[in-house]
Amino acid sequence: GLVASDPDHLQDFCVADKTSRINGVNVTEVDFFFGGLANSAVINNLVGSVITTANVEKIPGLNTLGVSLARIDYQPDGLNPPHTHPRASKIIFFLDGELDVGFITTANKLISKSIKKRRHFCVPEGLVHYQKNNGVKPASVIAGFNSQFPGTQSIATTLFTSTPLVPDHVLTKGLQIGTKGVKKMRNKLAPKKT
Repeated sequence: GLVASDPDHLQDFCVADKTSRINGVNVTEVDFFFGGLANSAVINNLVGSVITTANVEKIPGLNTLGVSLARIDYQPDGLNPPHTHPRASKIIFFLDGELDVGFITTANKLISKSIKKRRHFCVPEGLVHYQKNNGVKPASVIAGFNSQFPGTQSIATTLFTSTPLVPDHVLTKGLQIGTKGVKKMRNKLAPKKT
């Protein structure tokens, strides 16, 4: 028998751009290069980690190739908070430091491990996962994805800062917290005004 299907989604949605060029007219080496993963990023946030992506937004030549990378740098005690990648599995290679990593299965089982330098850990597509630096030194990893644009949904940010906001009654009932708890989380997670 013959089996055929559409490819996995590359992004949340794709509205046709009728003015775009087809098959890369005027392509150069710049369309396939990005030097942004070579060095550690400056970390200046409350969670203590920074993600530098190398996806189709930064490397146009990745379009339709189904791969991308990211570098994540962590301060001591830094956290990459619970999140998902709806369009990709992830493999993490540890450059420096030691991290606790884990993901939660759809059966609600935590799969976790402490990982050291020059080791790796895999996360299946779409599952909630995290990384935490419990060491006293900075840590860094390179993450590989089987998508040109894996997408990221931070669980807390998604629930408490969407536009428009998820209704309070949905959050209070779904998370079993009061309206004061919802308001507190929204205040903590709201983007800082500059």
